[in-house]
Amino acid sequence: MPFQRFVQSGRVAYASDGPYQGKLVTIVDVIDQNRVLVDGPSSGVPRGEMRLNELHLTKFRLRFPFSGSTRVVRKAWNSANINELWKETMWAKKVEAKKKRAELSDFDRFKLRKARQIRNKLRTDAFYRLKKKTKKVKAGDAANKSAKKAEKK
Repeated sequence: MPFQRFVQSGRVAYASDGPYQGKLVTIVDVIDQNRVLVDGPSSGVPRGEMRLNELHLTKFRLRFPFSGSTRVVRKAWNSANINELWKETMWAKKVEAKKKRAELSDFDRFKLRKARQIRNKLRTDAFYRLKKKTKKVKAGDAANKSAKKAEKK
């Protein structure tokens, strides 16, 4: 089956656009082909409709009765520990890193650039040291092989 994430009741989604951008919501009901009823009791998003093109579906799904109330959604959310599960995903970590990069000042960007230059210099030096060492080992192996050939003759 090619798709694992379906628009369905209980699916947790990430709001990528609109006034609640960057928050997690739960799909409570499907209104039509383009809109869903969402609720985000733990993320501060009130119950309301959202367009599907404003949402990105996550792998998480809550189990609660069809068109459950906010209280029911909150209870399912807390029992499933969605906030902790979300923080552990690579997606959430990338969003957090992007947010941190956007908040850097000029001086922070300068320090980051200098730190990268130092790291790259250390990496390059280590690479060339290893390369030189393997070159010496290969040269030694070649000398040993030619000496063995001379002994056989």
